[in-house]
This record gives sequence, C-alpha cells and structure tokens, in this order.
Amino acid sequence: MSTAPLRQPATKPDRIDPITTSVIQGALENIAVEMGYKLMRMSYSSIIRESEDFGAALVDAEGRGLAESAQSTPLQSGPIPGYVRGVQRILAERGDQFRPGDVVMHNDAYSGASHGPDVAFIVPVFVQGKLIGFAATTAHHLDIGALSPGSCGIVEAIDAYAEGLQFKAIKVYDRGVKNDMVWQIVRDNIRASDLVVGDMDAQVAAARIGAERMAELVERYGLETFDLACTALMDHAERLMRQAIAKLPDGIYRAETAIDGYLDSDDPAKKELPIVVTITKKDDSLVVDLTGTAPQVPDRPINMPLEGTADIAIWLTIRSVLLDTEVHGHIPVNAGLIRPITIVAPKGCLANPTFPAPTIARFCPGNQLADTVMKALSAAMPGNVSAGIGNLKVIAFSGLKDETHWVHMEIFEGSYGGRLGKDGMDAVDTLYANTRNNPIEDIETHLPLRVLRYELREDVAGAGKWRGGLGSVREFSFLSDGGASVEGEGHRYRPWGFLGGNEGMPAKLDLVAGGATRALPSKVPHMNIAKDGRFVCYGPAGGGYGNPLERDPNKVADDVLDDVISVEAALRDYGVVVSAKGIVDSTATEKARAGSTR
Repeated sequence: MSTAPLRQPATKPDRIDPITTSVIQGALENIAVEMGYKLMRMSYSSIIRESEDFGAALVDAEGRGLAESAQSTPLQSGPIPGYVRGVQRILAERGDQFRPGDVVMHNDAYSGASHGPDVAFIVPVFVQGKLIGFAATTAHHLDIGALSPGSCGIVEAIDAYAEGLQFKAIKVYDRGVKNDMVWQIVRDNIRASDLVVGDMDAQVAAARIGAERMAELVERYGLETFDLACTALMDHAERLMRQAIAKLPDGIYRAETAIDGYLDSDDPAKKELPIVVTITKKDDSLVVDLTGTAPQVPDRPINMPLEGTADIAIWLTIRSVLLDTEVHGHIPVNAGLIRPITIVAPKGCLANPTFPAPTIARFCPGNQLADTVMKALSAAMPGNVSAGIGNLKVIAFSGLKDETHWVHMEIFEGSYGGRLGKDGMDAVDTLYANTRNNPIEDIETHLPLRVLRYELREDVAGAGKWRGGLGSVREFSFLSDGGASVEGEGHRYRPWGFLGGNEGMPAKLDLVAGGATRALPSKVPHMNIAKDGRFVCYGPAGGGYGNPLERDPNKVADDVLDDVISVEAALRDYGVVVSAKGIVDSTATEKARAGSTR
C-alpha cells in the first residue's frame, strides 16, 4: 500500500460536513461495485460470470461493514464483515496478524463464513503503516473437494469434514509472497481445478483493486476525515433503521413455517422441521428470537451457521420490509443498519448449530428462515410484505471427460408471493438469494447438457386479489454419461397465503430414464445418469395476497389469455366466468361471486 504522506488538517476535526460524508459514502459504494464487476469479468465459471453468485465489500479495521457491491448476492456480500472478524479472531489465537501484502483465504462456517463453498479472499488495507480496513471478495465455487462432485447437492455429508476443504484464515500470500504449496493443495484436492483456481485468482485480483482504491480514498481526505465519515455513515444508517422500527406498534409478532428436510428418511428428526420466529418490538429496537426452531440435524448438512447465514436472512428481510428503497430511496448498507436488531438463537438449533455439524446445504433452509421473518412482520406491516415465497433448489450437474471433471451449478428459480397492489414475481430467485439464471446458450455452449424446455408453469399460481408468482419448468437432458445431485426445498409445504389469499403450489422434480419417470424428493444425493437421461424441474408458485374474489376480472381474463390459468381455474378460484378468448361475462361473474362460499 501507499507510503505517501497523508494530507493532514491544520487541526484535528471533531465533526464532518454532510457533503464530504456523502462523497466518501459514494466512493466506498463505487469501489465495492467496481470490485464486483471486475470479479465478474475475470471469472471463469458461469456461477460467477452469469449467476452473479459472488460478493464484494469494504470493511473497517474493527470488522464493521462499510459498503457492499449492489449487484452481488446479499448472501455473499452480507457475511463479509463476519468473515473478517472470524479471521481476526483466528489469527489472534495463533499469535499472528495482518501485514501489508497479505491475502487471506477463509471459508470456515463456524468463524463467519456462509458455508464452505463460499470462499473469501481478504486483503488488508494499510496506509502509513496503519491498518485501516479490508477489501474482500467471496464467491461460490463449483467444487470444494467434498464427497461428490460439485459444491451443492452434498446432502449426505455427515459432518463438516465431509463437506470439503476447510480454509481457516490461511495466508495464500504472506507479505506479498505467494504460498505456492497452499495453492497446490487446492489444485490437487478439488475437481475442475482450472475453473476453480481461475475464479480464486480473479477474487484475489478484485480484492486487491478494492484495497488500492480504499487506500487512495483515505490518502485523498486524510485518516481523521475518513474515520469521521465512516462513523457518520454508520450512525446515519442506524438512525434510518431505528426511525423505521419506531413506527411499528410495540408488541410481539410470531410466525412458524417448516422445511422438508429429508422426506424419504425414516428418522422423524430429519424431516418436516419447524422454523419459528418471534419478533419483539419495543421503542426503536427489535429482538428476533428463534426459540422453537427444530434442533440441528447432527449428521445432515441443512444446518444454518448463525453468523453468515441465519443473521443475513434476518437482517436482509427486516431491511427490505422496513426500508423499501421504492419508498425510502437509496439506503446505505453498512454496520449501522443492524445495530437496533438483536438475534437470539438457542445453541444447537438449526439456526445455530455446534461444530462439527455440517452446513453446506444451508441455502434453502436460510431462505425459508427469511420467509418466516417476512410472515412474522406481516402482522406489523401488512402492506409491506409479500405472501409466502416459493423456495429454490440447486442442481449440481457433473461428468468426467478424458480424466477431467466438468461441473455445473444450476440455481433453479422460485417465485414470490403476491404483494399489495402487485402480483408476485415469476421465476426469480427469492429473498436473500438474488442470483440470475444461466442463459440456455451458455449452458449448451460449454457443457454436455441440452435444455429441452424452459417455460412458466401454468395453472398453479396461489390465487389472490394479487396472485402469487409462477415457478418455471426447465428440462435438462444429458448428452453424455454424467451425474447430478440436488439441494432443494418446498416439495411438502405450500407457500402461505395472506389476508384471504390461497396457498401457492409446491415444487416437483422428476427423473426420466430408460423410458420410466420417477418422482424425486427435494434433496437427492449424487446419482449417475446415463446419456439421454432427463431432469424435469417444476418450480413452486408463491402464495396469493388478499381475497381472490376481489381480483379485477380483467386481470383474470388476461391470465387466461396468457395461459397462466385455465378457464376452469378462473371460475373455481376467482369466481370469474371468462371465455377462452378472454371475454368476461360480467353478469355470470357477479352471480358466481355472490354465490361463493368464501
């Protein structure tokens, strides 16, 4: 980092003007965004380049988040301060510390990381020999050396050691010197190593760019001004959150949902597991209590790290509901936003497991936790929530060609529930995921897979005054022998309807092989699949919002014309008599609705 003298003010300031604070905030946010775009453009794999399953953020020397890349995944950028704090703690225990030129690799789910495949590369920022912060990137890697190919669908891992390589604050560059042996260990123990190590190199480069930009920013304004600006930014974010919380009625708001777990298991402790959220609002603070949530599953990887997954699901949902950017405009994302929120999670529950309980398949349970927080908040802010979301699934496709593995991670979309004044969003990642789907052209260009079908799922939307969003149907065919594993949710439980809206529709997954079709559960361990075998994936439909009989008949007719619902469903669910050509019979509709028993 730079050794040029810092510009110092004549006297040490004790206040900072709002214009300078805003300029520094914008600079920090732009640095994080630049890091994200640089990572995307330098990456090798589609999960970063196309799905945008990565994070980039700037953190201060105390491990407090300052800014994160707006275009990345909240579940990737949000945990980065926790990664940094975990690394600081581990280094201190070893008697080590950050030094100029260091780059640290970290993925320990019990020290801030979201889960093992989300590997962070952290670069300390020094100015005039003083540690002033960190620039870090995270990314979901295609393989991390687990018991089967890919880094999702590892649904039978019995402990943290079965989930792949564990990197606990490992210096891959020590004072600027590359640790070649660590990189060789990585190459020797993961599949598709060229892709994975290429992505890791891109992460290092992007984090270094962020560190350079952050140092330049401090040099431009001086350390005192920079520190005052960061304090002011966090205090401002805290005020915004406290003001939003204060508008809620004091009280206790509780909600419960459930996850599939392992539906094909004979062990009742592994399936149909409750997630319970109790939010206590008093004055301008919230306590989010997860007491009542199912105990951890000690030998299956659906447990959620409290720091890195569960906390992000909670904070992101509260921030989205209370500080909707459509209403409030730009909201600075930093450590100040979370100060008014306290999380309570009993040790040993699904959302606060104890080591070495496995956590690699925590993605879908965490999304369900976010949905449960949304449901709890619905009692306090009914106009700011969506009805129940349709959860996601991730499929790890893989194969072996000429002694070289190919691996592809397909994040299969869910859907949102209906919202006040708007239908739910169709075929999108939900809540804290925010990744993009892979274009069919990209899949078929690089992989021995063919996408035979990609369309919206029809006649399944949760009926409501504003209907739930639709899932999609996507069908994959293997062009050569290969394999796949699946990590998903939402096959047993329907997304919840709200204020009289109907429940949504669960997801489905079929395997077509040898002329036979077999229904699969939401979690499927790695299986070999012969050439021409096919996966048919049916996405879930979100819950409806409001009484379906109050839906505008013309909107129902539009859905019929778009083949979203059938003529029969229009009458059954909405009391609307409409022809296949979309013509509403107003008299018959009025009579049908008057005679409804809803």
